[in-house]
Amino acid sequence: MVSKLIQRSNHEAENPLDITLREAFSLLEPKLRPPFPLSIPTKDEYQNLNRAILYGILSEPHLAKVHIKHLHGIITDGYQYFTSVLVKIVNELYVKLIEPVKRQLIWLTHEMVNVSAIGFDGLLVALLRQIVGGDFGEENLHLCFEMVNLFSSKWFYLLEEEPLVLTGALYVFLRLLTDHFRVSNIPKMESLRKMESDFCVRMLRYNFSLCLKIGRDLVRLLQDLVRVPQFCAVLKDMLYNPSAFRVDGFTDISQLYNTPTPRWYFSLRLTPEMESQLTFLLTRVKFGSQKRYQVWFAKKFLSAPERNAVIIDVVRFICCAHHSPNDVIRTGIIPRWAVIGWLLKSNMKNYVEANTKLALFYDWLFFDEKVDDIMNIEPAILLMVHSIPEYIDITNSLLEFLFILSDNYDPERKEILHRGILAAFNAIVRKRMVQSLDIFGSELIYPILKERLGKLLRHAVPEAQHQSRNIKLAS
Repeated sequence: MVSKLIQRSNHEAENPLDITLREAFSLLEPKLRPPFPLSIPTKDEYQNLNRAILYGILSEPHLAKVHIKHLHGIITDGYQYFTSVLVKIVNELYVKLIEPVKRQLIWLTHEMVNVSAIGFDGLLVALLRQIVGGDFGEENLHLCFEMVNLFSSKWFYLLEEEPLVLTGALYVFLRLLTDHFRVSNIPKMESLRKMESDFCVRMLRYNFSLCLKIGRDLVRLLQDLVRVPQFCAVLKDMLYNPSAFRVDGFTDISQLYNTPTPRWYFSLRLTPEMESQLTFLLTRVKFGSQKRYQVWFAKKFLSAPERNAVIIDVVRFICCAHHSPNDVIRTGIIPRWAVIGWLLKSNMKNYVEANTKLALFYDWLFFDEKVDDIMNIEPAILLMVHSIPEYIDITNSLLEFLFILSDNYDPERKEILHRGILAAFNAIVRKRMVQSLDIFGSELIYPILKERLGKLLRHAVPEAQHQSRNIKLAS
């Protein structure tokens, strides 16, 4: 029986999940037509029937309503098993699904939300992750449209039942809007941008207390949309008129700065396939043997110029969501800083390069050892140190960018930024993340940068102060 769900080339092996669904449907197809059997199935029979019905809904759109009625009649676990298989299909098969099946999948997702299926929030997250950043193809934009439409139409229900998934959608659509506002010659893009903008502004204006759960990266995303009037107005209120949000206890944007963004948000902008390949690179590939894997990764995910913006999300994910355990680090696997260094050498547009560096340093600006994970700041310091002397341009560029951020990211709260950067250096020295900061005294580093760093470290912990004496100041 040929699969009715996925496209598969002749040289590809059959997918085990697709085989399981297909076999269940083939075995039980006679029982999927009215009148339905009234017998009570065993656990194995129940799960097999779930798989058969799911295959039927996806592959027989003309009988979908018959199949869904059958499903409602046999459910005994709150749709938990059914939804878990749906999530697997999205995570493992989505890119291979034929277009009619993708449409059925969206319809079925609406149905699962309508019946409050156990795990429907995970299904929504799985679909959000399939929206590819920088991809302006018709299929990808259609998925954007369908998902923002779903979140908008189910707004009140989601707000009551699964409010956290709304914050995930906000994170995704704010990030997508940055890409979508940079293009104008694509049919239906204007209407999509309006839907995405309306959803995001609605969240920010009417449920700001919920938005605060995203933490400091909410500000990072909004600042990338500062030239869009409605988002500029939101950001201005956050900076100068926090009472406009009517949230008890929210009195200053620094409260967001001081709140680290939970890890799961960072995975939202990587497809499961991209995360899987990136994790393989960071856990299985030996340092020095990574070139062919990097070439493959770039060809697969970064080849088109407009896809370069995904690098921002990849760097943020590496810094904040992938922390290699010590036993992996000791095996000589390619370190995180080296992967980020490779990404920074990609041929990027200026705004992508700036935002990639911001993604690398963002937690430095507000670092507080009591709430922040030191592993988030590790890649930047190791990249700067290990780039001396062979790639000194990277060290100079990153140090310069860090000081530009310190002075200009939020001039009215410059003291907060200086304190965060100093706290980051203090933690780096105390935890012995690098052998010594003396290396920044290299004559290859721009004198003005050495001077700035030396002045900063004069206020550091004693160990850092001692090391800063060896950083030659510019005359």
